[in-house]
Amino acid sequence: MDFERFLRLIGMVVLGIAGWRLGMDAARLGLDSRPAWQFALAFALAGAIIGLVITPWLTIRPAAMIRQVTRSIPLQQLLAGTAGLIIGLTMAGLVSYPLSLLPDPLGRVLPSLGAVFFGYLGLTVAGTRYKDLLALLPRHLRERDSEHAILVDTSVIIDGRIADVARTGFIQATLLVPRLVLNELQHIADSQDPLRRNRGRRGLEILNRMQKEGHVPIRIVDMESEGRAADEKLITLARRLRCPIMTNDYNLNRVAELQNIRVLNINELANAVRTILLPGEPLSLSIIQGGKEPGQGVGYLEDGTMVVVEEGRRYIGREIPVVVTKVLQTAAGRMIFARPEEPARSPP
Repeated sequence: MDFERFLRLIGMVVLGIAGWRLGMDAARLGLDSRPAWQFALAFALAGAIIGLVITPWLTIRPAAMIRQVTRSIPLQQLLAGTAGLIIGLTMAGLVSYPLSLLPDPLGRVLPSLGAVFFGYLGLTVAGTRYKDLLALLPRHLRERDSEHAILVDTSVIIDGRIADVARTGFIQATLLVPRLVLNELQHIADSQDPLRRNRGRRGLEILNRMQKEGHVPIRIVDMESEGRAADEKLITLARRLRCPIMTNDYNLNRVAELQNIRVLNINELANAVRTILLPGEPLSLSIIQGGKEPGQGVGYLEDGTMVVVEEGRRYIGREIPVVVTKVLQTAAGRMIFARPEEPARSPP
């Protein structure tokens, strides 16, 4: 027997007993000429049916709604709201006695209204301004609150470079992985497309490896958020937690920025840490293939930047010194043009 059926049974028994008592009391009043037990039985059956039907709406449904709301609220905000409610009720208790001395009906109504008003005031003020209230605490008491958190998108986990960045120690924050991101990774890993399936499995392996290495704290977030699409839910969750989103998704990046949510993009980080080369600087480059134009050779730097070498086709398969002649920054990335440091000579 599941929990809902058990509650229905309890509600049916309780309201059935209550109906029996009510029927017996009604029979004593002489409202009906039938025997008292028949009158009570009718009320008991009616009470049992009502209890069987409405018990989930009085117990399970409100409990589920309360659980969903509490799971979607940060713990610090929940604790601050509870403390504010206690403070508000304490203030209401202090003013209830003077208010009770007023002539009726004010003396009976105002203490109750004061309790509702001060309780609501303390709950709302503490719940909405909990960041400011925590900032008033000593540093050692709010040290945990000062820890930054970053929401991680599916694209970052699949990309894999987040593990290398975390290993360097540059990320001084807790990475929050929402449950919806894990579900999306699992959905991709179960895809019929081999490419998508391999990407999803790789993302799960990277996340598992990061948890085992422990270079960066990783926490799975079970908080529910509004929205139909995964990106919309992620943005809502980031706004609620007041933390940035780490993503490589271009559309999510733009939508989040339009809503004043800070975005950390791994691609932008990779572009920022690339080696800066100026025209005239020498470097050693391995020519691995020919270019689009006749005589051109192509090589790559360690960060993946493509270098086009004029008159470099004849050096394919060799590492030669080159000199940078031009650097272009395009929408697709950076492209470097160079020429061999020495005049091209025919190989022996």
